Amino acid sequence: MVTRWVSRLFDDRYAWLRLTLLFLSGVGYLLLRPVATDPYTPVDWVFAAAALALCPVGVRWPFPGMLGAALVFALAVCFGQAEPIVPQVGATWAVLELTLRVPTRQVAVGTGALLVGYLADSLDELPWGLPKWLYGVATVVGVPLLLGLNIRAGRELARQAEQRVAVEARAARTDERAAIARELHDLVAHHVASMVLRVGVARHVLRGTDPRVGEVFDDLHASGSTALTDLRRLVAVLRNPALLADGSGYVPIEPGALPEALAETVDRAVKTGLAVEATIDPEVATLDTVRGLAVLRLTQEGLANVARHAGPAARARVCVRMRDGDVHWEVSDDGGERGTDVGARRDVDGGARRGPRRPEMPEAGHGLTGMRERVELLGGSLVAGPDGSGWRLRTVLPAGAGR
Repeated sequence: MVTRWVSRLFDDRYAWLRLTLLFLSGVGYLLLRPVATDPYTPVDWVFAAAALALCPVGVRWPFPGMLGAALVFALAVCFGQAEPIVPQVGATWAVLELTLRVPTRQVAVGTGALLVGYLADSLDELPWGLPKWLYGVATVVGVPLLLGLNIRAGRELARQAEQRVAVEARAARTDERAAIARELHDLVAHHVASMVLRVGVARHVLRGTDPRVGEVFDDLHASGSTALTDLRRLVAVLRNPALLADGSGYVPIEPGALPEALAETVDRAVKTGLAVEATIDPEVATLDTVRGLAVLRLTQEGLANVARHAGPAARARVCVRMRDGDVHWEVSDDGGERGTDVGARRDVDGGARRGPRRPEMPEAGHGLTGMRERVELLGGSLVAGPDGSGWRLRTVLPAGAGR
């Protein structure tokens, strides 16, 4: 919390706050400073007032403010009678503001101007006064410059990390949509092939009927065969060869075969070492093909996440129930030997792993991002979060979403 507050304090939006605090600090110093041994002359007061007057300038124009602060500090060192604390602090803070808020070239010019002022004041003391001059330069210029560069580099790294996360999230959504598109083409091709086969059978069975009926059957068969050929070409273009190679690509299933497909998925997870307790409602056999395929893919990815993050010693629970036509799906685990690691399972791309990768478990998408994309396309909402020492994924696919 403190680190976040400090980082926000150095944000460009709060430059007015920083320089207002600097101005108030300078006023407080001038009013409360001891004056018995080191009184301010009128010239010293002029330089201190000029340094304070540059604070609002630095809010809007950091580069001119830096040049002005360097000039006031140089004049105060050369012509002032008292120690120029206020101009020195103003010049030091101006270096920090300049480093935080302007391009590198202007930073070099501004710090160079301050160094020239320091050098001009110390010419009569060089070379024997070189250590003192170097110490002054390190204090007034080096420290704020290094601090500003460090904060600036941290901002850039944070910005690049945010951009990388955004790009990866968009890529994950795009990949998941592409996978769904491939599955849609496979699904349509499967049913078109079935229709063409039935039309072909009908042509032979009803050979002796009205010739016009035969022409209609011939036309249907030819149109269906052409559509099937085009679909297969599209599928060949869209399908990822890697999915074909490892056998995890989409294979059309009839809705009635969904319980068996889910059982096979659980069996494959058990073979990797997981202990899986499955509760599968037999009514899932009545699901439409789109929601049935989504349930199968979610189960595959959910168990794959358990294997990746919780390790082979974890105990997983799969629950798929039907309630008033809605599908209530849930996969949870006990965290295994490692327990819950919220950071590793955060919804970025699902790629953070705490356990070894299990190639036997299929990866349908890109972790939580891909699962959420698939669920939202069907009108649901994926909920992911800690559950005791483990992790839980759950969603509800509403009735009619796949129609």
